Amino acid sequence: MVNGCDANRTPQGRPTIDIPRPHVGNVPYGRRAVYSCTVPKTLALTFDDGPYRYTSDLLNLLDSYDAKATFFVTGINSGKGQIDDFNLPWGKLIQRMHWTGHQIGSHSWSHQDLSKVTPSVRRDQLLKNEAALRNIMGGIPTYMRPPYSSCSMESGCQDDVGKLGYHIIYFDMDTNDYNNDSPDLIQRSKDAFDQAMARRDRPDKPFLTISHDVHEQTVYNLTAYILERAHEDGYRAVTVGECLGDPRDNWYRWDHSEVSFNSGNESINVTQSAPGSRMSA
Repeated sequence: MVNGCDANRTPQGRPTIDIPRPHVGNVPYGRRAVYSCTVPKTLALTFDDGPYRYTSDLLNLLDSYDAKATFFVTGINSGKGQIDDFNLPWGKLIQRMHWTGHQIGSHSWSHQDLSKVTPSVRRDQLLKNEAALRNIMGGIPTYMRPPYSSCSMESGCQDDVGKLGYHIIYFDMDTNDYNNDSPDLIQRSKDAFDQAMARRDRPDKPFLTISHDVHEQTVYNLTAYILERAHEDGYRAVTVGECLGDPRDNWYRWDHSEVSFNSGNESINVTQSAPGSRMSA
């Protein structure tokens, strides 16, 4: 997942470290990682590692079900190029996610294991991804999922991530889609979802799922199955923020000085003074 040359690239623009990072709301930061939702009858769909060539079709699918999701995006992994390079499709896809009510979270710059790198590399992985997202949408996320779901207390990762003002988000339902990305195997992921729903200890139990929009079968097979099954049981497909009862204004931090981001056609300068800025859907 990691290319050494990719990891060394840096987004344009000034660093994001001076953006204020107060801890607001009731969702825990840093050491107190989040594994499950709190709002009954919600299903938080999350997709890691993208955006990728299937992501546009996934957004179309979600729109057709009036479903929302959280995308934990990487900045430059898998040889896809930088997400804030508008000669590529990724920046416009992320803007579409944001404008249509999905949630954007960080999955690091180049998908390194944050428990196995030095504190300076760990910080670099998060700040570079912030800068790229700032270049796209004018702000940075407060939610993150560590690559490989690895951010240990022993390595100092949890404390470092908390100091940067992030909620660490894991999951309580793993579709295991990355091991089942073929027409012959994807039924295993469907079965895993059905089994989790069958084992719930109460009928309104919420779920926080993990899937990956870089896998073909996830986008063109598994996700529609999950949405249909959830709808039959009266669940709403929502963002992680919504499934935690966290107001949308808490999902991002906006730059209070003039910043430049790319609209997909041209660069636009705006002053970010509040969460309700022009880039906030």
